[in-house]
Amino acid sequence: MDVATSNGNEPHGLRVEAGVGNRRKSSAMAAGRRISAAAGANGEEAVAIVEGAQLGEADRRLAEMGYVQVYKREFSWLSCFSFAVSVSGLFSSVTTTFSYPLYAGGAASAVWCWLISGAGCMCIALSVSELVSAYPTSGGLYFTCKYLAPERWVPEISWICGWLNLLGQIAGVASTEYGAAQLLLAAVSMGTNFTYKPTQGHTVGVMAAITTVHGAINSMNTSALEKITKTYVLFHIGVLVSCCITLLVMCKDKNSTHYVWTNVTPDSGWTPTGWSFLFGFLSVSWTMTDYDATAHIAEEIKNPELKAPWSISAALGFTYIGGWLFTIVLAYCMGDPAAILASEVGQPVAQIFYNNIGKSGGIFFTVAAFVIMNFCAIVSIQAGSRTVWAYSRDEMLPLSRVWYKINRVTTTPLYAVWIFTISCILIDLIGLGSYITIAAIFNICAIALDWSYCIPIICKLLYGKFRPGPWHLGPAGFWVNLWAVTWTLFVSVIFILPTIRPVTPANMNYACVILVGIGLFALLYWVIAGRFYYFGPRVKAQLLVASAARSSGDSSGEERAEKVAEY
Repeated sequence: MDVATSNGNEPHGLRVEAGVGNRRKSSAMAAGRRISAAAGANGEEAVAIVEGAQLGEADRRLAEMGYVQVYKREFSWLSCFSFAVSVSGLFSSVTTTFSYPLYAGGAASAVWCWLISGAGCMCIALSVSELVSAYPTSGGLYFTCKYLAPERWVPEISWICGWLNLLGQIAGVASTEYGAAQLLLAAVSMGTNFTYKPTQGHTVGVMAAITTVHGAINSMNTSALEKITKTYVLFHIGVLVSCCITLLVMCKDKNSTHYVWTNVTPDSGWTPTGWSFLFGFLSVSWTMTDYDATAHIAEEIKNPELKAPWSISAALGFTYIGGWLFTIVLAYCMGDPAAILASEVGQPVAQIFYNNIGKSGGIFFTVAAFVIMNFCAIVSIQAGSRTVWAYSRDEMLPLSRVWYKINRVTTTPLYAVWIFTISCILIDLIGLGSYITIAAIFNICAIALDWSYCIPIICKLLYGKFRPGPWHLGPAGFWVNLWAVTWTLFVSVIFILPTIRPVTPANMNYACVILVGIGLFALLYWVIAGRFYYFGPRVKAQLLVASAARSSGDSSGEERAEKVAEY
């Protein structure tokens, strides 16, 4: 077995040979701490023995949970916050999903649904933050099942949670890359005065190209990624503020306040109007999701038990408030909703930019939305690749030994980066044959991710095994957790319903079919193979705690590493 170290100048593999009825030990100096790897008898899996006295607090905490530190901890407060903000891609996400609340009920649906749905999403974000603080590993919420679920059911529950999370991330990044391609081509269409009409083939081709670029960026080392990530939030906030001000100043024919806050004109075909209104929640749920993305880089963060949960909660708070204000501005400045929904450019918000700011301004802010969506895709691929790596560390995925390898030069999991990137491209290639099918795959992103969070939250509520970290909700946690689960159950029903009636093969929402397919895949894979090799999150390291024990026969007070710490 190879045990990776985090010192870029030392060999990343520490080879340990296991013999029958024999125990052999090897040791290495890694990142200023002593690590030894012991292979058990009869070919048992090797476990690294880490001396706690030489560890930093974050590495010690990781060792207590059974893992050896591999990555360099480069992410600071600013880069963590920027990472978490970029995952939601607020400006670009609202730009590409604004049509849903407009179809559902017009301006009032967009404004009120963001306010209501955002509150439910914040409960999920706060619940996730609390769990991440207690168990900060690259496995994210999947790993928490080890401590929150009943011991006998840990393999099954973590298996379901893990697959939901991973497939949800792949669908999420695929939809982000597809949306980025649509925005870029919308800007090109504007530049040609709408003589150029983007085709499905053009969109898929551009998507494949930019996804490949994002994979290449994620092939850099953690230090470079951290420096780049810092800039994202500054650009994002600058674009959001300047766009809102520009629209309010340049728009000469604003909708009235009464219209924006009270006018409900559903165009979805659903009755009664209140039922149609509910589909306005979809835009918010697509924007405010992938809450645990920052958790998946926890092993690259300094003091992750504080920085990761703070970044998640603060970033989602920013997204909640900023997204609501941006939606209000769009509602005032959009003009006739029917006209922008029928836009030749295919993006209603891009048409709002064009109508109010002109061709140059429309292109500028549409391209800015494209750039921000690129930021979203880059950080999401980083989170997704670390998820693949963490699951492979626990030998959950096929070919885990390949995806778990750390590149000696970059000290990052390049194989995991590229299998995740290629998976996203393959999903989007479905768009060449059927946009309906690919739209259904995109629809299951939020459902799969949110339920991967709710599974450990439900375990926390039912079994009472939770030991809080330094960032926690206190007594309010129970009620926040309960509403997070309730809200997810409610909005999941809306996600699988067709958004337009009458229902035809062309507008049917096939998300329910895809979701059942994912469930059957996970179940069959478990029955056929998984149950024979996967036993839940593994113990890859044990922490030796030095204690200064003194007995009557030993007055020297020398330190002895005499016990293995258990988390």
